[in-house]
Amino acid sequence: MTTTTAPRLGTALARLLVLAAALLGTLLAGAAPASAHAALTGSDPKDGAVVAAAPEEVGLTFSEQVAMSPDSIRVLDPSGRRADTGEIINMCSGALVKYGVALRAGLPDGTYTVAWQTVSADSHPIAGAFTFSIGAPSATSVSLPDQAPGGGIVGALYGIARYLSYAGFAVLVGGGAFVLLCWPRGAGVRPVQQTVVRGWLTLTGATLVMLLLRGPYTGSGKLADVFDLGVLQTVLQTKTGAALTSRLLLLGAAALFVAVLFGAYARRTDPKERKDLAFGLGLGGTVVAAGIAGTWALAEHASTGIQPGVAMPVDILHLLAVAAWLGGLTTLLVALYRTPSVERAAVERFSRVAFASVTVLVATGLYQSWRQVGSWSALTDTRYGQLLLVKIGLMAVLVGIAWTSRRWTLRLTERTPRAASGTAPETGAEKGAEKGAQADPEAEAAEEELEEQALQETLEEVIAEETDPERAAQLARQRTVMAAARRKKDRDADPERTGLRRSVLTEAAVAVVLLAVTTVLTSTEPGRTEEEAARTGTTTAGPAAVPDRPVDIRLTFDTGGVDGKGVVQLTLDPGRTGANALHLYVERPNGKPLDVPELKVNLTLEEKGVGPLPVAPDRIQTGHWSASGVQLPLPGEWRIQITVRTSEIDQTTVEKNVRIG
Repeated sequence: MTTTTAPRLGTALARLLVLAAALLGTLLAGAAPASAHAALTGSDPKDGAVVAAAPEEVGLTFSEQVAMSPDSIRVLDPSGRRADTGEIINMCSGALVKYGVALRAGLPDGTYTVAWQTVSADSHPIAGAFTFSIGAPSATSVSLPDQAPGGGIVGALYGIARYLSYAGFAVLVGGGAFVLLCWPRGAGVRPVQQTVVRGWLTLTGATLVMLLLRGPYTGSGKLADVFDLGVLQTVLQTKTGAALTSRLLLLGAAALFVAVLFGAYARRTDPKERKDLAFGLGLGGTVVAAGIAGTWALAEHASTGIQPGVAMPVDILHLLAVAAWLGGLTTLLVALYRTPSVERAAVERFSRVAFASVTVLVATGLYQSWRQVGSWSALTDTRYGQLLLVKIGLMAVLVGIAWTSRRWTLRLTERTPRAASGTAPETGAEKGAEKGAQADPEAEAAEEELEEQALQETLEEVIAEETDPERAAQLARQRTVMAAARRKKDRDADPERTGLRRSVLTEAAVAVVLLAVTTVLTSTEPGRTEEEAARTGTTTAGPAAVPDRPVDIRLTFDTGGVDGKGVVQLTLDPGRTGANALHLYVERPNGKPLDVPELKVNLTLEEKGVGPLPVAPDRIQTGHWSASGVQLPLPGEWRIQITVRTSEIDQTTVEKNVRIG
């Protein structure tokens, strides 16, 4: 027989957590790799320019400060060899952020590819590529990687670590604040101690993982580079590396805070000593918590852009308010389920703390939204603005559920569970004293008989324990099960307390999703920067195909019918703006040509609102279709959709994005 020492959370908790995990997985799975937070606003020579003579250097202009390394800018000749000297030139002047690289002397005519990769001031990797020609355009054999910076398995692991670091920070800080401000008795409650300690462990582990992954995340993208000490040494010299290292040092101080809170403070019985120690813990804990929050503010969005001197303190306040609310909510949830004796006064105090936290969140959130979005159009037309609207909606839902929790708190009855408090059951005499002179003599006699019977059973159990170890173990298990059942009965005896547990549980499930949205939001390009990049007609992320080289893609399809599986190959020549020749080849899985009744192509440039432009290719022979004069009016990342019909009713559409210069 399985025994427990505390009530289980129940099927309602399991269902809600599964739902929250599914929503969280959807958010993280649908999140693209970290978008560029600095925009390439110009280049010299310009993208696609043809110059008469080779320039001495190539210059790149950015919307904000970036961190450059010797390989941040590479210029490749038509054969793919380095045409630059590898010497980065700082061309910054005042508010102008510009870097360049010197070119080798005597470069021949042809098309040159400029590939760049760097880290924006808010810690996110960015990359891109463009071409220019000396004398006249030429063919080029340069092939650039399709994976965007910060993507792949390294990017996924780094994103998970970011989420866990936020969650750990909230539980660590919010749990400590809940104990000091709302429920001092909770310092001696083991489930509460375990919750806060796990928050510390999560934040510490996630920070270490981020520090190790930082090099591959902003550089090669290879997981094996985690073990490269040279890469780690380079990371430690960056702003983000310093912030992560500082966070680890502050977590050492936080460990001392947790030890004192659950050690010396929990054991104090003298009210004055306890009050003095609580003041010291509150003051020191606030300083440490603000320092840990500052490691995000100093390295991410708040540290760059407009008004960084105001934005960083506001960001620290925002993070502390989030932790006080969501971390305290988590600790309250654990207390309500694992220690059903939590007092009504503690819940009321947390309600006031949560209200103050929400007030701070609204004030700081409004400022951050104005700073990062910048315009009403960016609120609806950019990914950052759309995520921000989702976050605001979740916040509204969370506040509504919190209002429901407050109503349950006001109706909460104070009942002291026997099992939770550790007190013995009331005797018949005690109950009789409570009832006074109106006690029923027959009831008293029945109670006395039950007490004598219980005493006789206890004596029999003692004798059995001394003579039969197996019987003793069986009795011990039975007592444990009965104690757990009594605790569950006491816990469920108060319907108001049950309602409060359910509303707080729902609140926590929504908070999990809200934290996921916030994590994705911090790794998304701010709306203000995205609009600036759109105005200049530049892009800083995504696959970069080289102009003057045919676009060649292969896509598998399956229409579900007979002969419905195969591969379609599309070639767009010369793969640049203007007129292009389109060729389509349809093959069976074994490589033999497949004759299909119809092929259709649509071309869309979403970032400029162009398309879809339909293309109806002509059948040349079995498996070969073509169209001439396909016009691509603008450069950018085009989505190519190919619709394959293999019978009267069976068809499917496959697609791929390509960069057209």
